[in-house]
Amino acid sequence: MDKAPLIGFAGVIIATMSTQLNAQLSAVALADIAGHLGMSHDATTWFTSLYTSAEVVGMALAPWFAVTLTLRRFTLFTIGLACSSTILIPWSGNLHWLFSLRLVQGLCGGLTVPLLMTTALRVLAPPVRLYGLAAYALTATFFPNLSATVVALWTDYVDWHFIFLQSIPLAALAAVLVWYGLPQDAPQYGRFRIFDWRGTLLVIIGLGSLTTMLLQGDRLDWFNSSTICLLALTSVVAIPLLIWNEWHHEVPLIKLQLLGRRNFAYGTLTLFSLLTLDLSSSEIPFAYLTEIQGYRPLQAHLISLEIAASQLILLPLMVLILDWEWLDARWVSFIGMCAILAACIGGYHLDSSWNRDQFYLWQGLQSVGLAMIAMPLLIMTTNTVRPGEGPFASALINTPRAVGEACSAWLLTLIIRLRGNLHSERITDHLGAIRFSLIQGFGSPHMHAFLLPNGHPRVADSLRELNQLARQQVLVLTMRDAFLVVGAVVVALMLVLLLLPVRTYPPRIALTKH
Repeated sequence: MDKAPLIGFAGVIIATMSTQLNAQLSAVALADIAGHLGMSHDATTWFTSLYTSAEVVGMALAPWFAVTLTLRRFTLFTIGLACSSTILIPWSGNLHWLFSLRLVQGLCGGLTVPLLMTTALRVLAPPVRLYGLAAYALTATFFPNLSATVVALWTDYVDWHFIFLQSIPLAALAAVLVWYGLPQDAPQYGRFRIFDWRGTLLVIIGLGSLTTMLLQGDRLDWFNSSTICLLALTSVVAIPLLIWNEWHHEVPLIKLQLLGRRNFAYGTLTLFSLLTLDLSSSEIPFAYLTEIQGYRPLQAHLISLEIAASQLILLPLMVLILDWEWLDARWVSFIGMCAILAACIGGYHLDSSWNRDQFYLWQGLQSVGLAMIAMPLLIMTTNTVRPGEGPFASALINTPRAVGEACSAWLLTLIIRLRGNLHSERITDHLGAIRFSLIQGFGSPHMHAFLLPNGHPRVADSLRELNQLARQQVLVLTMRDAFLVVGAVVVALMLVLLLLPVRTYPPRIALTKH
């Protein structure tokens, strides 16, 4: 096999790693970035939601433009645009420029992930296709967990500007490898005559409105806000029109007919849900350790680094295991789901005495489960893709994945809002009774328990301690509920796994039959 395409594929991997790190680093270090750039809380929420909305658009458009402008040229263009928009963010003079650059950064982040899958499906022969899919799986399991440690390193020990400047060497290396390795096809400019402009407009309006609504809804108090009502109405109208248009268009951006294949439908649904499962391995433990135990980011993210590092071992191991003809990939997925379910059950026993050490076992189970889910679903999905369908498959798999990112953030916010309020009300009732007892006891014979040596009452100090303990307990109970919800999602995916996909074989066997 010619090694040049493999070199080009390595360049696309590095480009994807760069853009994924850009997104995750910005999210984790948002407080530092906001402080240095003078952003208010409202501005920081838009900084996040604009990226996600633009990312959805990029994932829908990337495969079409890769075919039209050639994979090599379009990948080089995306690398250059992503790097330039990222390094300019720290020096943006006002919010208008900042948000514009963030939109471009999000668009490029959405463009690179489908390009990675498109390249894997095109240049990798069946015997090595599994390794390319393992590289793609890193974008869902490795990079998000690695980025937290990287950003903590930049902010704690170097300089916050490196959150953005780190993209320069990665982009330069990726561009050189892509330029050398990817095939130089002839562009197909004639495809612009049949460009799905209605689908593009509906993606921007419909999916952009949906993701913005999910990410901004809690801050704007949902349907008490006219903005959220308008976004919801736009989504309800535009998304069905998008589905109808894509179903009937001659060359659609998203070929929905592929969902008629059971394994492809399973892969799309599970990849959409995978980011929700990742909440229990990253967001929930990090929130607990920083809010309750007072860990610094670098200290808290050692648990996510465990997952990131183990993926470099587990994903290649899954390649070797799944290459056995007798092994059913569905059972590997089921075992992985059991591992994540066990981790969620373990996390449900969280209490205020936990620290980082108590999470390591459950993080290990999370890591094994993520690898055992990601690789089989990619095999089952891509084995159904026929020659020439790679770009369509890439758009259909990755666009719901980007929407799933917004849905996972919305789900965590919803849990914190609903369950946090419930626990807060219950604990406040108990706290009110205790406060009353303390105040009543001020004049009782036991008053000396609340007096300092000089005779000043320490009732106020006791009440402050009670308030702090109550706040901690509310957060602990809310995090426990979040583990429970993620576990329920895992159980639902188990049922889908048992009912929807059919048996498939390693690519070296399955693809030679086409």
